[in-house]
Amino acid sequence: MNTERLVAEIDALLPQTQCTKCGYAGCEPYARAIAAGEADINRCPPGGAAGIAALAALLGRAPVPLDTSRGTERPRHAAYIDEARCIGCTLCIQACPVDAIVGAPKQLHTVVAELCSGCDLCVPRCPVDCIDMRPYPAAWTRADADAARARLHRRRARLERDKAEREARLAEAALAKAGEAETRQAFIRAAMERARARRAAASGNR
Repeated sequence: MNTERLVAEIDALLPQTQCTKCGYAGCEPYARAIAAGEADINRCPPGGAAGIAALAALLGRAPVPLDTSRGTERPRHAAYIDEARCIGCTLCIQACPVDAIVGAPKQLHTVVAELCSGCDLCVPRCPVDCIDMRPYPAAWTRADADAARARLHRRRARLERDKAEREARLAEAALAKAGEAETRQAFIRAAMERARARRAAASGNR
């Protein structure tokens, strides 16, 4: 099987929580590690036993127990922000891989619970410890996983676009500053030339 296709098929079976508990930077990097034979199929606590069984069936392997050093399987959870303690620092928004937190600097943030993948990544980023993980009444479904993957990709594209625009603005500002410096140097050179010309004229008139 083509490597990219295998990665895509493995990734399609992962829960797309992007929690990094597997030791990789998200579900797709973990899928690539599995496809390359660099990681076992039992490192995903959110996927649990069902996820391991699905990966085993795809890859023609025997199921193995979950590696509990990566965490334990649990029902779906979602983040909850204590509004009274939130200081609007945006660190949780930056940490959320699936754009499930909304807010603005120095304003109240809130979690769109139905979009939250329960990754826990926002919890340690909060400087005032105002985020809790609470059980969510509905299970995380394949449709939820597919939607989370789509939001992850849109977020990455937005961040790349923002980075490119920021770099372009900085480059434009640097060019403008260089142009201003060159203009100042030209003005100084012209003034010095005029001064020399005046001195030369004054010497010739003596």
